[in-house]
Amino acid sequence: MFPTAMFPTAMPTADELPCQRHLFEVPADVSYLDAAAWSPLPRAVRAAGEAGLLAKSRPWDHPREAIPAWVERARAAAAGLIGAGPDDVAIVGAVSHAMALAAHNLAPVRAGRLLRVADEFPSLRFAFDRLAAAQGLAVEEVARPPDGDWTAALLAAIERPGAKPLALATLTPLHWTDGSLIDLDRLAPAVHATGAALVIDATQAVGAMPVDVARWRPDFLAFPTYKWALGPYGLAFLYAAPHRQDGAALDEHVGNRPPVVGARRYDRGELNDPVALPMAATGLELIAGWGVPAVTARLRGLTDRLADAMTALGLPVAPRHLRAPHILGVRPTGGLPAGLTEGLRRSAVFASARSGALRLSPHVWVDGADLARCVAALRTLVPGRGQDGADDHGRSSIISNGGRRRSE
Repeated sequence: MFPTAMFPTAMPTADELPCQRHLFEVPADVSYLDAAAWSPLPRAVRAAGEAGLLAKSRPWDHPREAIPAWVERARAAAAGLIGAGPDDVAIVGAVSHAMALAAHNLAPVRAGRLLRVADEFPSLRFAFDRLAAAQGLAVEEVARPPDGDWTAALLAAIERPGAKPLALATLTPLHWTDGSLIDLDRLAPAVHATGAALVIDATQAVGAMPVDVARWRPDFLAFPTYKWALGPYGLAFLYAAPHRQDGAALDEHVGNRPPVVGARRYDRGELNDPVALPMAATGLELIAGWGVPAVTARLRGLTDRLADAMTALGLPVAPRHLRAPHILGVRPTGGLPAGLTEGLRRSAVFASARSGALRLSPHVWVDGADLARCVAALRTLVPGRGQDGADDHGRSSIISNGGRRRSE
C-alpha cells in the first residue's frame, strides 16, 4: 500500500515554479514519469486541438485565412525557446524529416570523420549514414565511457592525434537512453575549432533545459513537440543557421519556393494544419510563460530527490554533474529485472526501459507523492532492495525533503 502518511507537504518558495498538475489530466493516483517518451497534453493544448478539429469539421464556419497566423505563432514560439529568430526556423513533420533535410544540405569534406555517440537514436543516424557512405566518411561512434563522462570522451575523440579530420559531428545535449549529460557548451567550440559541421538533435532538451543556438552555433538543430514541449505528435521544428538557409527542401511546393527566403525554404507541405499548429503554439507558449530556467530548476529538484532515493536503495545512478537536470537513468547491477516497467505500471508508475537503464523523466505535473510511489514500487520489484523494510526510514526522509502536495 502506498504510504502517503510518510510524506509531509511543503509549499514552494516565492521564486520556485510550483507543480502544474492542475493544468493536466493526470489523475492523483498516477505517477507519470515518462515525459522523455511522450508527454500528456495540457488541458489548454487539448482544447486548441479540439478547436482545430472543429474548424476542419465545419470549414464553412472557420475561414482558412486564420490558419497562417497560427503557423507563424508556432514558428515564433519555437524560435524563442532556442534563442533564434522566426526566419531561422522551418516547420517539418518529424525530427527524422529534419535530419534528412540537414543531411541533404551538407557537403562535408570527403574522407573525413563523422562523430557521434554509441547507441544514438535512429533519426540521428540513418540519414547521416547515407551521407557518410556518399562522402566516404568514416563513422566514429564514441563508446559509452566507463566513468559516465560522455563530454570528456567526445573531447578526446575530437582532439585525438593522428585521426582523420573531423568533417561532421551529430550530437545531442544528453544521451536519450538515460539522461547522461553531453555538454555542448564545451563540445560545440571544440567542433567548430576543427572546421567541421555541427548538427544537434535537441529532442530531449527543448522545453526542459536551456538551448541556445547563438551559443552552440549549430549548422542545423531540430526538436519535436510531443515530448518536453507539451505538444502534438507529427510536428517538429528545424533551425538552420543563416549560411545554411539557401539549400533545397525535400518536398517542393508553393510555400517553400523562391521568392521565399530563410529557413522557410525547408517548410513541409500541407503546412496550414488547423489542429497541430495551434496545439504546438499553445504548449510552447506555456513553457515560455513559466520560463525554461524555472522549469529546469523544478525538474532538477525532482530528479535529485529521485537520485538520492535510488542511492538509498542501492541502485546506481550517475553523479549529479554528469546528469542532465530532467532525466534520471537507473542501471541496477546485473541489469534490469525482466518485466520491470510492466510491474511499475501495475503500481500506476509509468517509466521506460532503454538500453539497460530505467529512464525516469518527470515533468512539471510531477510532485513528491509521485516520487514516493515510484520508490515504493521499485522496492518490491528490484531483487534485494529492502524487502525487509530496512530502507524505510532513509527512503521516506529523502523523498519527503522538499515534497509537494497535490494542491500546488
